[in-house]
Amino acid sequence: MSSPIKPLGDRVVAIREKAVEKTASGLYLPEQAKEKPVTATVTAIGSDVKDVKVGDKILYKEYSTTEVKLGDDEHLIVKEEDVLGVVA
Repeated sequence: MSSPIKPLGDRVVAIREKAVEKTASGLYLPEQAKEKPVTATVTAIGSDVKDVKVGDKILYKEYSTTEVKLGDDEHLIVKEEDVLGVVA
């Protein structure tokens, strides 16, 4: 998985995981009821990033990202310090 964005320094580029559209019991959620996801898959890392690698699924601070839309894809740019953890 590659990114059209090359992040600088301690930045990470990721693609947000899709929000849940249906509950475990099978009920569909309206757009307004969906919780904002806080996980994303890393597609590129800057040269100063130490603890995250391309392909990792990360948890991040929800309101600390910069969103960039290129074509149909929406990319997130996150500082490494705003990455809360890597999902195993």
